[in-house]
Amino acid sequence: MNQSKAVPAGSATLVYENKSFELPVLAGTEGPKVVDIRKLYGEADLFTYDPGFTSTASCESDITFIDGDRGILLYRGYSIDELAEHSNFLEVCYLLLYGKLPNKQQMLGFDRAITRHTMVHEQLASFFHGFRRDAHPMAIMCGVVGALSAFYHDSTDINDPRQREIASHRLIAKIPTIAAMAYKYSTGQPFVYPLNNLGYTDNFLRMTFAVPAEEYRVNPVMSKALDTVFILHADHEQNASTSTVRLAGSSGANPFACIAAGIACLWGPAHGGANEAALKMLEEIGTVDRIPEFVRRAKDPNDNFRLMGFGHRVYKNYDPRAKAMQVQCHAVLDELGIHDEPLLKVAMELERIALQDEYFVQKKLYPNIDFYSGITLRALGFPTSMFTALFALARTVGWIAQWMEMIEDPQQKIGRPRQLYTGATPLDYVPLDRR
Repeated sequence: MNQSKAVPAGSATLVYENKSFELPVLAGTEGPKVVDIRKLYGEADLFTYDPGFTSTASCESDITFIDGDRGILLYRGYSIDELAEHSNFLEVCYLLLYGKLPNKQQMLGFDRAITRHTMVHEQLASFFHGFRRDAHPMAIMCGVVGALSAFYHDSTDINDPRQREIASHRLIAKIPTIAAMAYKYSTGQPFVYPLNNLGYTDNFLRMTFAVPAEEYRVNPVMSKALDTVFILHADHEQNASTSTVRLAGSSGANPFACIAAGIACLWGPAHGGANEAALKMLEEIGTVDRIPEFVRRAKDPNDNFRLMGFGHRVYKNYDPRAKAMQVQCHAVLDELGIHDEPLLKVAMELERIALQDEYFVQKKLYPNIDFYSGITLRALGFPTSMFTALFALARTVGWIAQWMEMIEDPQQKIGRPRQLYTGATPLDYVPLDRR
């Protein structure tokens, strides 16, 4: 983004202490208009107060658009359901990075560029052995991704467009390898190296589940389901981890450090752990006959129990990603023939209730992407400890696209939120022997 695409849309008047201040109002191509308060402090000696920045546009972006009321999610203008049905993850990566869908030649070149970067430095492989075997995969990924800047000095100059592109390709390519290695390390199995004749998601499945003792064949139904998971999680506007990446990048930090910061933020259970929480809830319910008890608790305003995986903070309507995930979830269950597993029986009955029960429909507590992705990932054979790591794998391209956009934005400044101070007023220092 070389220049602002926002357009003037009038002005708002703020009256404070009998003085009027005219604030420009700007409009983008979609979504609410914004009040431009950049000069407010200088003119009125006022800050705005917005904990969590939930009513503040922190940047201008043309990557992802969300309309939570209408259940819309667009990547570069393309609806998420169309991309999930017709595209693949690597093509979506190209779209997010370069702003348009590739032609055949561009796709071949991008595929080749990513494929040749999938291996990691052999010394980096030995880095894993410094962790305990029971370390959480996200703890390992934070450390290893941050350490990439110690191995790839030729792509850390953020002022060089070519180095930025190389770093972007390296991160997209190596994150699956690192995530698979984190899993293998936790199981005590040897690392499996990538194969250049396999596609992106097929390669990751093989690196995760293959063993040297036998040949591994990728099941196309499983690969399609996981590829869809990656597409649906690739970007989600200015969420906590994306904002973290932008904030870290605003200081001039190298891209590997910025993505490591994003991984650390995503690790928080309020952000990246929702599908794991949904699965734990299903385990707590245990059997179908206990569902009515938990549904009653969910409806009781005096009970703190919440049905995880239902409703969404942003989407006040149906989560647009959930439909595509539902299709893949049922495809995997059909392929594996495991509908009789107690946990999945609980999940399917809860899904039926949520889509039909008047209470859930009225409050729009529909199953969301976390509900379906948790079930799908479990069926694919991933332990719950890997769920957030898979989220990080998918979201890496979104973080990179947002970081690249920020670097190229002439309006970009180092992040510096302000505060509403409520501490002590100036105090006189009292020497220690007089206190």
